Amino acid sequence: MKNKLYISVMALAALTIFASCGNDQKTTAATKGAAISVTTSTVTQNSNDPFLTVSGKVEASKSANISTRMMGYVDKIYVQVGEKVSNGQLLLSVNNADVSAKLAQVNAGIAEADAAFNNAEKDYNRFTALFKENSASQKELDDVTAHYTMAKARLESVIQMKNEVNAQMGYANIRAPFSGVVTNKFINAGDMTNPGMPLLEVEAPGTYQVLAMVPESEITEIKNDTPVNVLIKSLEQNVKGKVTEVSSSSKNTGGQYLVKVVLGKTDIPILSGMYATVQFPVAKKTNNAAIMIPTDVLVTNGSLTGVYTVSESNTALLRWLRLGRTFGDQVEVLSGLTQDEKYIVSAEGKLYNGATLDIQ
Repeated sequence: MKNKLYISVMALAALTIFASCGNDQKTTAATKGAAISVTTSTVTQNSNDPFLTVSGKVEASKSANISTRMMGYVDKIYVQVGEKVSNGQLLLSVNNADVSAKLAQVNAGIAEADAAFNNAEKDYNRFTALFKENSASQKELDDVTAHYTMAKARLESVIQMKNEVNAQMGYANIRAPFSGVVTNKFINAGDMTNPGMPLLEVEAPGTYQVLAMVPESEITEIKNDTPVNVLIKSLEQNVKGKVTEVSSSSKNTGGQYLVKVVLGKTDIPILSGMYATVQFPVAKKTNNAAIMIPTDVLVTNGSLTGVYTVSESNTALLRWLRLGRTFGDQVEVLSGLTQDEKYIVSAEGKLYNGATLDIQ
């Protein structure tokens, strides 16, 4: 009996071990997964280019966000995005029923005040003449003069009220502040507007500028009227430019200083929003032995920043980094990477530690 019980226990243990091995094999197979196709780059030390280069974005030199000072519903929008408009052209209208009613009241008040003023003026002229002839007393003339002054003041008051209402009517009919192109629409017919809320964006094409962010270590070298070279990335074309504005504060830009560069006239089909690289004719102050990588390859997790590298077994390995200063679209790596290591630039799938890689 004991032998039978011993054999049963051993058989059960064997079956348990076999099932466990089978589950482990399934887990391993599921975890391994298909190889992720990636593109890599090799860490090199910076740099052969001695000049300061930063990234920026192209925008029209003359642009405006159109808004209103009225609250109301949009009745109609008369233009579409991409449409050319002329100076003073009607762009959209806001429901102005309240303002129209107020205008009618003001007009009625003007008619009443004008009639009262005319009567007061006649009385004033008549009593002035009578006073000169000693046919009216000083008290009578003073009373008539006071009545005339009050009637005149009331008329001027309602006239100013009408000017105010007419100004509000102007806010109900939004017109183009200059000739240009409608580049954006932030509202639709029937939506509610609020004072100061952007409704449309209009740009005057022809003259463009690039807004670039320069690190604090180099900003003192950037001066107004400095000629620069600008590369329009999507077009792979160079344009001459000139520095027209250098910000003196980085309070709201994270230690980077805003520099405005106006582009010269060119036949290149430049559009607002295109990315550009600005090369300033000043020497970089970065360490020539610094390791620089693109900012768009970084991975963040809370306060940690890292990059996926390629391990010896051809798998993904997340490496946490200590970073230094940012220069345009490049960032300095102080520790965590060494020269000639490979890091992943792009992947056709979600990366994770241990993911098998198919390097293109």
